[in-house]
Amino acid sequence: MTATQERPGSQEQPQRSVPKPVFTDAEAGAREFPDSTLRRFNYYVPRKRKQSHYEDVTVEVQPDPRHYLSQGWLYGFADGTGGYPLDWTVLKAWGSDRPVPERFPGSGGQGYEWPAHGWHEFRDPNEEWEQSIYRNNSNVVRQLSQNIDAARQSKAFEQWNPNWVQFVAQHVGAWMHVDHGLGLYLFANANRRAPTNMHNTAISVNSMHRIRSAQDLALYNLTLSEEIPGFDGTAHNETWSADPAWQGVRETAEQLTAIWDWAEAVFAANVVFEPLVGELFRSNLVQQAAPGNGDFVTPTLIGAEEYDYAERDLRYTKALFEPLVRDKEFATHNTEIMDSWLATWVPRCLAAARTLQPLWSQPDAKPPRFEDGLDRAKSRFRGILADLGLRTPKELNQ
Repeated sequence: MTATQERPGSQEQPQRSVPKPVFTDAEAGAREFPDSTLRRFNYYVPRKRKQSHYEDVTVEVQPDPRHYLSQGWLYGFADGTGGYPLDWTVLKAWGSDRPVPERFPGSGGQGYEWPAHGWHEFRDPNEEWEQSIYRNNSNVVRQLSQNIDAARQSKAFEQWNPNWVQFVAQHVGAWMHVDHGLGLYLFANANRRAPTNMHNTAISVNSMHRIRSAQDLALYNLTLSEEIPGFDGTAHNETWSADPAWQGVRETAEQLTAIWDWAEAVFAANVVFEPLVGELFRSNLVQQAAPGNGDFVTPTLIGAEEYDYAERDLRYTKALFEPLVRDKEFATHNTEIMDSWLATWVPRCLAAARTLQPLWSQPDAKPPRFEDGLDRAKSRFRGILADLGLRTPKELNQ
């Protein structure tokens, strides 16, 4: 069917009539509901009254077939294992034993009540996400760089006692091997195995803290090699490889990196190794001895790592394990597993701590006694276990 229209000075041109679109409100996005204009997501239960930006960009970024993936995991491994299996740790959260719901056309959305299992209840109290990672770490690096530049300009390194120069070269430098090994081979590995994006993000930030601390010490080592005549920037390699005082720490650190179970790896490193060995060395030796030997620079680097652990990494670790100890379905199971981990790692870490004892006698200005520092470390460890609701293992009396 055509219609014609006469225009002045032109011939008649045929025009086709086109059916006008009719909207039925069945098209995608046409329906309006109370939250249509909101710019926040509402598919999860926030930890507080209002959902945070951290939750918006973290919760359920890694989907789970128990929630939304009606076709199953979108990716998998060569052996047929898909996504993030829950059996990558022996710990369990409520709902873990439920089978993945069968999905088919018309089966609906969720197979179980929300959330599908208790792993999804974890929220990082530090609320780490991409922006916070770069902001916090860049602030730390900027401050450390300014401290070292100020020390260089004021000739502060000339005030160091000669024995302390050797101590920093050998023993403070050796700690970068611990940070590098745990950051790259323990936490980065555990991050991939954890079951939700909330876990992945928190553990990967922990990994970056350790790697950044190792880098800070390595760059500091290069600076001291330039500023202090005779400073041996390679001494830490021989110390780490052959010094008897470090072989217990080295053995324990290497054992930690060999753990397959991601939850055991995080637990053994942050709950056991760090308070009994890490804080013992950093807070009760380096931080205590440095000022008396004329060094006010090294404590700023060590203090940055102490803050990362004490105020951020330990904080998320407690939030991760505490609900599992009180889990409404697997509390007894999880407590028994964690007790067995304590029975394994507490003796190893105490033995490693005691091999460090000769270091306390090397600086000219001595720190407080080793036994006093170890007692403080044990007290700190007991407090962490109390916060988690775990009993103190008898091995701590060694």
